[in-house]
Amino acid sequence: MREIKNINSLEHLENMLRETKAVLLYFSTNSCNVGEALEPKVYDLLNTNFPKIAFYKVDMNFSPEIAAKYSAFTEPTILVFFEGKETIRKSRNIGIYELHSAILRPYKLIFE
Repeated sequence: MREIKNINSLEHLENMLRETKAVLLYFSTNSCNVGEALEPKVYDLLNTNFPKIAFYKVDMNFSPEIAAKYSAFTEPTILVFFEGKETIRKSRNIGIYELHSAILRPYKLIFE
């Protein structure tokens, strides 16, 4: 199992998006109960079904410039990037099965 990595710098994030083929950014705060409950489910979804997608967490309280740059003003917000391009955006009420379905097609196109 991989570790959950935090992104705190816009420069680090932009470099990582250029260098990594698939990335999921999870925007939330520690005060969001929905975000805290959903995070392990999203993490497990990636570990089980999409192991080639890197998981990064962005705390909106500590990195407001990243949230602003990517227009993530609602928590939780999930952005999925394939080859540096935002492909999927989900906010607030996010279903795991819905997220799985959204990721499946582009994931297969890139990695299979």
